[in-house]
Amino acid sequence: MSRIGNKPIQLPKGTEAKLEGGSLLVKGPLGELRVALNREVEVHLEKEGAIVVERKGQGKFAHAIQGTIRQLIANAVEGVTKGFKRELLVVGTGYRARMEGKNLVLTVGYSHPVVFEPPEGIKLEVSGEKVSVGGTDAVKVIVSGIDKQKVGQVAANIRAIKPPDVYKGKGIRYADEVIHLKPGKSATTGGR
Repeated sequence: MSRIGNKPIQLPKGTEAKLEGGSLLVKGPLGELRVALNREVEVHLEKEGAIVVERKGQGKFAHAIQGTIRQLIANAVEGVTKGFKRELLVVGTGYRARMEGKNLVLTVGYSHPVVFEPPEGIKLEVSGEKVSVGGTDAVKVIVSGIDKQKVGQVAANIRAIKPPDVYKGKGIRYADEVIHLKPGKSATTGGR
């Protein structure tokens, strides 16, 4: 029995859902999202403003996909009402981030600045507040949008431009990420 899959999803005020073919369209104050449905599950729109996901079969896949589809719908409902955001930190001496129009320009130790163009529906911004990480100033980059998967993927793509160094911690990291630094060669041999 899928515990998550059986929970109904309550639609907040100002949000509506509509079944269209093999997908569910969720509209809210921030926009609209479409969730593709699987043939192993059935989605019902209740009168009291709830969405219920039921599985058609009793196989392993039906159990698994019921919880997955239910959570994708819940993420879509939350996205069109509140939105999602992910914060990144650009850490390192001389490492900078700035906006040029909609594009993010990163200076992260390469011979050239890296220009990152966000996809449709994603907003990037560079926060003006200074953050200190291990004695080094860091620049905060905020990725926001209504699609949770897209926000997470864009944040991962930006982080992949310059992942954190394991010895000094320089690079691009998530704001809530903990980097475990390795000791240098001289620290492991005892300074000999």
